[in-house]
Amino acid sequence: VAQELINKVKSKCCGIKEKENVYICWPNITNTTMKMDFPQVDLPTEVLAWTNVTEDILNIYKQSCRLQACIVAICTEGSMKASINLLDYEIRPNDLITLLPGTIIQFRERTEKVCLCFVGFSAHCTGRVNLMKNIGNAYPKLLEQPVVPLSEDVAGYLKDYFALLSRASCNENFDMDPELVELSLQTILTSIRLIYHNYPGENSSSNRKKEICRELIQSITEHYKDERRAQFYADQLGISLQHLSTTVRQVTGKSVLDTIAYIVIMDAKAKLKGTNMTIQEIAYSLNFPSASFFGKYFRRYVGMTPLEFRNR
Repeated sequence: VAQELINKVKSKCCGIKEKENVYICWPNITNTTMKMDFPQVDLPTEVLAWTNVTEDILNIYKQSCRLQACIVAICTEGSMKASINLLDYEIRPNDLITLLPGTIIQFRERTEKVCLCFVGFSAHCTGRVNLMKNIGNAYPKLLEQPVVPLSEDVAGYLKDYFALLSRASCNENFDMDPELVELSLQTILTSIRLIYHNYPGENSSSNRKKEICRELIQSITEHYKDERRAQFYADQLGISLQHLSTTVRQVTGKSVLDTIAYIVIMDAKAKLKGTNMTIQEIAYSLNFPSASFFGKYFRRYVGMTPLEFRNR
């Protein structure tokens, strides 16, 4: 029965069919408005909720992708790490995770059994709702901290609401009226606004450091195919290389070069898994002088050759 439920969710929210050039699972690469290519992920229905999302389903999102849907989740069991807009976050029980359309998401290692409940609204649905109006002045805090802890009571209320939406969205004999779907999204966004209104946020020094990291990541996504030098990005941000290196290490635990490599390797993995490009074509697309040089770079960070990764 459990496997049947897993298959049902996979087929409903992670099918590999194409829908208006948006893919639900790990697809061929499609173009985005940024220079970096990410698989685009949307939902096959206007609203989809589930109360028992385990690692069997989370494993589908081990590779980075860009959401077109709006997804809100609560961790109900275990802990795990996730990369949200290329910054790492630790997710623990009763943590609220808010992923707005356009978010780059990757679920990473878990330390134990993990379970989430979630509700998601498709790009078609979110396009009819003024997200900014409903989120209001909570938006800057949400960007700063997309993962926040909830009290037991508040987490319980949201879980109950998600369970109600799960019963409705997974019932094949019941179609939710679009107006009801929009009201559900507005209710959840309003709840998020009120939650963040009482959330203290971080001090200005910490905010500035995270802002530097966000600016760095933005710059890397625009230039990584041509530039892999740390000094180039320090110049782009108008700060010294030492300041940039220290800040990035404090916020992410990584060096600037590791951060650059993370994005380069992310693109390489996407092309290896999602396209029919040859290793040499991928190497040239990322501005490596040869497939051999690219292979050594890839192996240094991934621990295997590009071909081994593709065939895994």
